[in-house]
Amino acid sequence: MLIGPVFTRELVLSPRRTKTYVARVAYGLALLVLMSTAWLVLTGTQLVGDIGDLARFGMSLFQLLAPLQLAVASFFSALLAASAVAQEKDRQTLVLLLLTKLTNSELVLGKLLASLLHVFMLLATGLPVFMLSLLFGGVSLSQIGRVYAVTVAAVLVCGSLGSTIALWREKTYQTLAATLLVLVLWLAAGRMLAAGFFGESWAGLSCDIWAAMLSPWEAVIEATRPYIDANPALGLLGTPVHGFIVVSVVLTVVLNGSAIALVRYWNPSRHAQTFRREDETWRRASIWGAEYDLAQEKQQAAQGPLVAAAGGGAAGGSNASRAQQITKSRPVWDNPVIWREMRTWAYGRKMLAIRLAYLLLFGLAAGSLWWQASRGQPITRASAASILAPVFLMSLALINAQAVTSLTSERDARALDLLLVSDLTPKEIVYGKLGGVLYNTKEMVLLPMFLCGYLWWIKALSLENLIYMLGGLAVLDAFVAMLGVHAGMNYANSRTAIATSLGTVFFLFLGVATCMWMMIVFSGSFEAQLQPFLAFMVGGGVGLYVALGARNPSTAIGLASFLCPFATFYAITSLFLNQTLGVFLVIAASYGFTTAAMLVPAIYEFDVATGRTTAGE
Repeated sequence: MLIGPVFTRELVLSPRRTKTYVARVAYGLALLVLMSTAWLVLTGTQLVGDIGDLARFGMSLFQLLAPLQLAVASFFSALLAASAVAQEKDRQTLVLLLLTKLTNSELVLGKLLASLLHVFMLLATGLPVFMLSLLFGGVSLSQIGRVYAVTVAAVLVCGSLGSTIALWREKTYQTLAATLLVLVLWLAAGRMLAAGFFGESWAGLSCDIWAAMLSPWEAVIEATRPYIDANPALGLLGTPVHGFIVVSVVLTVVLNGSAIALVRYWNPSRHAQTFRREDETWRRASIWGAEYDLAQEKQQAAQGPLVAAAGGGAAGGSNASRAQQITKSRPVWDNPVIWREMRTWAYGRKMLAIRLAYLLLFGLAAGSLWWQASRGQPITRASAASILAPVFLMSLALINAQAVTSLTSERDARALDLLLVSDLTPKEIVYGKLGGVLYNTKEMVLLPMFLCGYLWWIKALSLENLIYMLGGLAVLDAFVAMLGVHAGMNYANSRTAIATSLGTVFFLFLGVATCMWMMIVFSGSFEAQLQPFLAFMVGGGVGLYVALGARNPSTAIGLASFLCPFATFYAITSLFLNQTLGVFLVIAASYGFTTAAMLVPAIYEFDVATGRTTAGE
């Protein structure tokens, strides 16, 4: 057996799943479509006259595919590793694994490598496509080897990070949010280091070299260069790429070593142990619809049977005696779902740490804007986008993660079944969840809007464009929140629901960034690019329809799935042409319609959406 039975089981079962082969084919086709689209954009707007033009195209294409594959592999390695362990915790099966003869290393490394197996298969699928870039010229085998070495090292670090945080934290949302925040802060710190935000050099090495050694994004950019000379100051490391691989190995060993050493200390958690010890007390308290004062009850129990008997004789078992033991209950609102989301620690007290980490990311972005403004540097559209984009993406991802885990956690804990048999209406459940999501993520909703307001205050953004940005952010926040609820209701498997929901947000953002990069690099004529990007948009529509409507298809979801890619393409071209009103109107109409297409079935076809009945019943 390889690294224990957990990994061996996944190795045996993975080839039997249809989705394994579907994922490979879809990933390979996506890379080929992207390559074909780039070629059509080039030949449709420019003249390819000699071998040098082909070589420049091959180099530009390689520099597009390498960071793109790194982003996909790093995101899904962290997501799959974290969700694999979180699902075991939600279903309370991790404790059963701890009771077996599995050693700590077999459990930790087995779960990690089993979740990364799919990512490594996708990397193997993409290798032939990268080899095709050799036919254009401008790319060597050593460049491909360096890129794949950096990608594999980043995958191991990101997967180890997600697995370790999932073993440490109790709640699924805490795990996903902490993992995503650490990854974004890691990448943001590397970009700020490369930009000279922390100085020009450290310990005799330029900050560019330090950034390439510490950040996967900067390392893969360095790996795509045709020639990388060894730096004498690095000694045996030779190049920054080698330094990043060494740093990644150290981080992987430290993360997994910590998880192996502490997995039985972290699990079962102290919260779960306390809950089991007090389970009988809370069960008796729930009969009266109120909460016992546990400290008072323990004190009375410690005073002995004489005091208890005296108290019983004085009160005679009356309601007054019971009232002394029961504290005043909190009033519940008419909608108990949103009351629980807003008035209790439904997602754990460690949510404060998540908010502090997000505030750190917000502080870095705000500090970067202030730093540029104070130095008199003009804040252009490109510089502002490079600072705001990570904050916007992180905000949308955290809102979406909160929404999807608000349902998957209850489904795994068998609490969703209790809601479905209660007298709560579908509107109360759906609107209660949405309201709770937006309340718990209010920092992620409001702080990006505050950054937009700061740009307007320093005259880097007009009032008109400020209104468009605030309106667009509000529409996207509602879209990702409803997307999370929609995925949590439609997918019975929590891991599938989380991957589908967060993956949709990630690919929408990545698709927009890829299209914009291709438009800038390969062409300057934005009006004539509809035909080259047609296959790209159709493929995006198919993927969006599979994610949103494969289980419960509808005409509205089908229309919205194919409308969003075309609308997004129109918004990108309008943005380059400075037609900001068109960008806002198209984004608001398309993603607002998609939100309604998911919201209406969730309310009026609630039984079908949650899987209690099929559409034909």
